[in-house]
Amino acid sequence: MKKHIIEQALAGVLEDLADAEHQRWTHWQSYVHSQGVRQPDGSLIIPAELVSRWDRETKTVYSELTEQEKESDREQVRRYLPIVIDALAKYKD
Repeated sequence: MKKHIIEQALAGVLEDLADAEHQRWTHWQSYVHSQGVRQPDGSLIIPAELVSRWDRETKTVYSELTEQEKESDREQVRRYLPIVIDALAKYKD
């Protein structure tokens, strides 16, 4: 498939991809908030072990993550694949 056709196909699904990203982000935020302790002022205290883990993960390249961490990232990408597949399936060489 030629590059301009792929670009055209993907430009047509920008809103669908943005929607999937928002769903991914809200899922993550719900998880983070569920792990914290809500304070009277509305702030959250996140347990130190989670902060330490997430700090480590943000400083680790994908290839050096544990298999479980990689699978978590793959799970998130799988949310986008149906949108991309549908967009590309509409176009032929």
